[in-house]
Amino acid sequence: MSETVPTAGKALSGGPDANRWKALVFIALAQLMVVLDATIVNIALPSAQQDLGISDGNRQWVVTAYALAFGGLLLFGGRIADLWGRKRAFVLGLGGFALASALGGAATNEAMMFGARALQGAFGALLAPAALSLLAVMFTDGKERAKAFGIYGAIAGGGGAVGLILGGFLTEYLDWRWTFFVNIPFAVVAAAGAYFVIREPAGGRNRSPLDIPGVVLSTLGLVALVYGFTRAESEGWSDSVTVGMFVASAVLLAVFVIVEARVKAPLLPLRVITERNRGGVYLSLGLAIISMFGLFLFLTYYLQVVQGYSPVRTGFAFLPMIAGMIVGSTQIGTRLMTRVAPRLLMGPGFLVAALGMLLLTQLEIDTSYAAVLLPGMLLLGLGMGTAFMPAMSLATLGVEPRDSGVASAMVNTSQQVGGAIGTALLNTIAASATTSYVADHIGGATSRSQQQLVQLQGQVQGYTSAIWFAVGILVAAAAIALILINAGRPGGTAVAGSSEEAARDEMAVPVAMH
Repeated sequence: MSETVPTAGKALSGGPDANRWKALVFIALAQLMVVLDATIVNIALPSAQQDLGISDGNRQWVVTAYALAFGGLLLFGGRIADLWGRKRAFVLGLGGFALASALGGAATNEAMMFGARALQGAFGALLAPAALSLLAVMFTDGKERAKAFGIYGAIAGGGGAVGLILGGFLTEYLDWRWTFFVNIPFAVVAAAGAYFVIREPAGGRNRSPLDIPGVVLSTLGLVALVYGFTRAESEGWSDSVTVGMFVASAVLLAVFVIVEARVKAPLLPLRVITERNRGGVYLSLGLAIISMFGLFLFLTYYLQVVQGYSPVRTGFAFLPMIAGMIVGSTQIGTRLMTRVAPRLLMGPGFLVAALGMLLLTQLEIDTSYAAVLLPGMLLLGLGMGTAFMPAMSLATLGVEPRDSGVASAMVNTSQQVGGAIGTALLNTIAASATTSYVADHIGGATSRSQQQLVQLQGQVQGYTSAIWFAVGILVAAAAIALILINAGRPGGTAVAGSSEEAARDEMAVPVAMH
């Protein structure tokens, strides 16, 4: 690389930032907090609902308020990080998230709780893309980048399951309010560390004026999409408001694309998503998350309702999946990322995860944890960890520093929208399969105990039907990764069929813009 062009990960005066590994600790801590929050509150929800007098009809808003704000504002948050500077956006996001968590923990009624969750989502939308884009511009050496993204990928993948364990402990032994208060020390330590340790590379900001029409269209379009799927879960797919939300989302996002193609300084430069490798990552990652989110939900209910596990025991039951993710991303992914093309990690990774899912389709009321659940979750974790790591890295590789915030936001957007779709879609499939099974078998149940048995069998039938769909979705994610992604290994040459520009992108690191 020419010595006259400074890389994005180097200060203008010399080599790589000496504090980059310390910075990774605080970036990873912040990412863990955001990912934990997505699942930790689910465990506490029944207790919080009872304390605050939230109705069954309204309880979904504890989750939905967060998802709408987070999913709807991610692109805006990524652009703000590019405009203000990632370090500033990161620290501000952490501070806001801590305050919103304090508000949630102190909530005295449902309105205060819903408001706190929406604020958490809004500050999370500023924090998450800033964290990923800081990694993208600080780690530019191929091997170091692989290691850094391996750690980040393991946290992104396994943090949700850690949230189930922590949520179980806090709810069972302390109080549901601690599932909010626990965020505060995370945020304070990460913000203080980031303030003193992170030195953002010079010249990477995008100081173009903010694309207000793009902000409004993308936010409303994504909110309508996430809300449409969330509503479908509770009201059904044929509900008029659900259908209206999907139509509105399609129109708003189509107009957004037209606007972005024409304005001078777009919120989402189309070059970020039309490049086939990044497009392939966003699409395959979104599909993989659809299957994962649904599975978390089903396994939690299966273990607690069908098998009778306590919240804490349920959390520990997910440990093999966390272990698999950590091994997959930090050992397999990191070691092979600089030796093989990303698609040869992502495609097989998703297929191994699909194999784990396939094992879980064998669930029955009295299924042995050791014989079916343990190997299934291990394979799922290994596959996802192996695939996530190169996906996270590739999503921001070759992006100009001025676009890194938005490119990072697109990773989070594909995950957030995938999560909303997965929960609603797979839950609906499970519910209809359960209803159908119970209707067919309840007639033969004469005693109350037999009727309860049919109900439980119906639930398990619902879960396995939905898991079959999840297997198919993971196979589709693997196919997309293998077909669309054609980048060569970092530091190597591009694979046959990719352009000269793609080859340069793979061999070079993003350069700091003036």
